[in-house]
Amino acid sequence: MKLLIPIDGSDSANHALNQAIASRAWLKEPPQLFLLNVQWKLATGNVKLFINQDTINDYYREQGMAALAAAQQKLDAVGLAYTYHISIGTPAEAIVQYAQEQQVDQIIMGAHGQNKLSDLLLGSVVSKVLHLATMPVLLVK
Repeated sequence: MKLLIPIDGSDSANHALNQAIASRAWLKEPPQLFLLNVQWKLATGNVKLFINQDTINDYYREQGMAALAAAQQKLDAVGLAYTYHISIGTPAEAIVQYAQEQQVDQIIMGAHGQNKLSDLLLGSVVSKVLHLATMPVLLVK
């Protein structure tokens, strides 16, 4: 079973990861885990006039790896294999697009993200994923 776990460094994402780890107890085979971190696109407008693309890409990579570090350590500790990816863009759309590209069977995600204010201003990432996804989405509180 292919499982996608969006990771943003929040406690809620950590709970979703714990659920994915627990799933190995009732699955016939160990799940194929995909960790995804989505970085908001910063380079818009005139930003590229002042900061080169390599610096921006380094920033995305550093922030993404920092968000993924705890999840990777936890999976390494329990001996579960995984792949990870860092996407750039709008979180909900990036999550669903990556899920489709990897042909995952289920998305497991926390019910709340790292930034509650952005959920209020931009609409919940969870709600958007539920609306856009064609595969099952398991919400973990």
